[in-house]
Amino acid sequence: MPDSDPKRLIQIAREGGETTQAEPVDLGQRVRDLRKSRGWTLEQAASQAGLARSTLSKIENGQMSPTYEALKKLAEGLKISVPQLFTPPAKTQANGRMAVTISGQGSGHATTTYEHELLAASLSKKHMLPYRATIRARSFEEFDGWVRHDGEEFLYVLTGTLRLFTEFYEPVDLARGDSAYYDASMGHNVVSTSAEDATILWVTSLVS
Repeated sequence: MPDSDPKRLIQIAREGGETTQAEPVDLGQRVRDLRKSRGWTLEQAASQAGLARSTLSKIENGQMSPTYEALKKLAEGLKISVPQLFTPPAKTQANGRMAVTISGQGSGHATTTYEHELLAASLSKKHMLPYRATIRARSFEEFDGWVRHDGEEFLYVLTGTLRLFTEFYEPVDLARGDSAYYDASMGHNVVSTSAEDATILWVTSLVS
């Protein structure tokens, strides 16, 4: 299955009893806004992410679809998680908010190792980022090194079985109903060990 374009994915949510449709995030604009919010030039941001300036420029201008490895480098350079690249920027928070994500209608992004479905994507300025993930990877070697980002992370196995690799602990095998909570700045990767792709609920704390 090829990588999906987040621009074509629609998030259905209900806020304040009314049904609303959230606009998908423009990755290029999102990356540009994150870079500028840090006061970085293209050269500085590219250096932080370990990417060529021309590559970052093409991503910001929508002239290329980045690989998962490039997305991971971008996220690490910006000190956020990969799903946060596809999360709308924070706005002033209102009280009494609620969002309902209908099954299968979350905002999705597929990669060679994971397939993320962002939940409650219509809400801005969240303190946590929930998403459902399908784990495609079958071995640690499929990753370009460790995934790590700021914040804390919680995962709950929905279907299948998986192995959680972490930088400072022995690998842990998890099955349906098992969970793990860990420091996301510690290197971590997840692979499926079942015949079918495992699915998990992942919740990442957002760092201001």
